[in-house]
Amino acid sequence: MKKLKFWGHHSSLVLLIAIIGLVVDQIAKFWAVGHFSIGGVPSISVGPFIDLVLVWNKGVSYGLFQQTSEIGRWGLAVFTLLASIFIWFWSARVTNRLEAFCLALVLSGALSNGFDRLYYGQVVDYIYFHVGDFSWYVFNLADAWIVIGAAGLLFDTLFLGKNKDSRP
Repeated sequence: MKKLKFWGHHSSLVLLIAIIGLVVDQIAKFWAVGHFSIGGVPSISVGPFIDLVLVWNKGVSYGLFQQTSEIGRWGLAVFTLLASIFIWFWSARVTNRLEAFCLALVLSGALSNGFDRLYYGQVVDYIYFHVGDFSWYVFNLADAWIVIGAAGLLFDTLFLGKNKDSRP
């Protein structure tokens, strides 16, 4: 049986990136809640496809698995905590910086959205992407970190996996 490894070669990098991503997203969420909670404040157009708004999400990414009870809220919080622990132990075993960076992004997003769930009881979403009549979900930077990190892990596995042993 393999021993669980709590700290690895890239753990400092993972920790630093996870903290930076969490802080950046929390600052944006703090601003969004403060700005838009006044009431009657219109969305802010950042460009032709992106607006800043305030949406409360009681589910997970893309509004899936909406939870309206305290049991559901705490269930998602516990799931987030367990997923974060799993990601940390995974990151302690990685052998290359790309995988460590991608896991740090996923961890950062999970921790930030998990913090929202504990503090607000729901997740703060504030970036609204739309094109013409097409309206996409409202999301936050934590969601973006998770998607970018997951895409990077997929890229690493599919295209760089053969040469993993030779990478730094």
